[in-house]
Amino acid sequence: MQVVATGTLIFLIIGGAGVGVLALALLGTELFHFAHPGADGPVSLEAVAGFAGAFGFGAAIVNELLGARTPGMVAAAAAGGAVAAVPTAWVAARLSRAARTMRTDPTPTRHHLVGALGLVVTPIPVDGYGEVRVRVAGQPVKLNARADRPIGMGEQIFVVEALSETSVHVETY
Repeated sequence: MQVVATGTLIFLIIGGAGVGVLALALLGTELFHFAHPGADGPVSLEAVAGFAGAFGFGAAIVNELLGARTPGMVAAAAAGGAVAAVPTAWVAARLSRAARTMRTDPTPTRHHLVGALGLVVTPIPVDGYGEVRVRVAGQPVKLNARADRPIGMGEQIFVVEALSETSVHVETY
């Protein structure tokens, strides 16, 4: 039975806690985040967690390689962990900042429906609703549809007005 040095065990616990917090932070759980989303301060939680994880595991590796059993050797192992932790924290900070500031397309709203082309999938009666399938932002969307005159299944239509988020007024195309 092999006995793990106390220093190595402590470093492994620090590394495990750092990786756990980093995983939670990157998954967007807003752990320990009580202020405005942009108020991270000079150092983000991801950078601190990445530093702690790399420090703990790096120091544990160095501690085992040195066979550290004295306080001086454990301090040397901690210094080795810090050497591994600084670039890891920098990379974690850069990646998390890039993910937070990434540009995305705006979420489509009912106003994006006007002018969309599509097909009738359920016939539209003159005084009721049928169904149409249109493409909005590249995605197929099935909507309830009204028209001024009856429109049969399979006819091409375009959206004249968005009556609500799920219903439109259409004309043939």
